[in-house]
Amino acid sequence: MNLTKKDIVAINEKFASGHFENESSLNFALKHSKHSIAWTKQLAYLIRAVLIDHVFVDANKRTSYTLLLTFVELNDWNIDEKQAVEIIKSLVLKKEKSITNIQRRVENAITK
Repeated sequence: MNLTKKDIVAINEKFASGHFENESSLNFALKHSKHSIAWTKQLAYLIRAVLIDHVFVDANKRTSYTLLLTFVELNDWNIDEKQAVEIIKSLVLKKEKSITNIQRRVENAITK
């Protein structure tokens, strides 16, 4: 299940204005995520764009966290909310840019 740009903006608007700071990064992530077979890789592209590239003016961490929970749920998997918070915190602190590492962190945290 893919989320659209409009969906991601709506998530951000729960916490902030939904105004872009780096819209091109989101466009890049959406374009590349369409070509990814694994939904976890699609999610990794989106998390990297929002969290590391600061797609929005404000609330990128909260948007990334909600994006993570939403994407996992839409794909019929589960993730502990505390573990999701820890993933987001860790990615921010490490300034993680590797799609593979982000994907691996998500895959290690989800359960059926």
